[in-house]
Amino acid sequence: MEETKEPMCIEKMEGNQPRRKVLPHERPAWVREDAVFFVTVCCEPRGQNQLCRETVAGKLFETVEFRQDKGEWYVHLLILMPDLMHGLISFPLDQSMRQVISEWKESVARRAGVRWQRGFFDHRLRNDEIYVEKAHYIRMNPVRKGLVKNYDNWPYVWPKKT
Repeated sequence: MEETKEPMCIEKMEGNQPRRKVLPHERPAWVREDAVFFVTVCCEPRGQNQLCRETVAGKLFETVEFRQDKGEWYVHLLILMPDLMHGLISFPLDQSMRQVISEWKESVARRAGVRWQRGFFDHRLRNDEIYVEKAHYIRMNPVRKGLVKNYDNWPYVWPKKT
């Protein structure tokens, strides 16, 4: 009898429901320090506006800048949507991506009352062309969702354009 394989992101089935695999979120030793990761962190529950409120966004962006100033990460671009955050982020070799994101989520939860889903999604960008593509995707998210007509009008972006 041939064994059926589960998709890589599924650990195993529990009854009729898949159970999401816990991914390691760690950079392989051969990946360069200046590698950029496309990161998505979702709120719990989805569909509710937790992030696109001036006071919440202000506190969240303060935590981003604080951690950037401490050298825990380098955020190239970060955008807030009502129920998720997308970012293009680099992590120093001596920092654990999983730990940095986890501690940041805890800080935002305490300071701004945001409720996050467990874990996050990350994908390492392999070249400049993909970086430009992902940056465009991130910036166009509010336009695709009908929240603004032009991405330059979306206020929930870090760093702010000067």
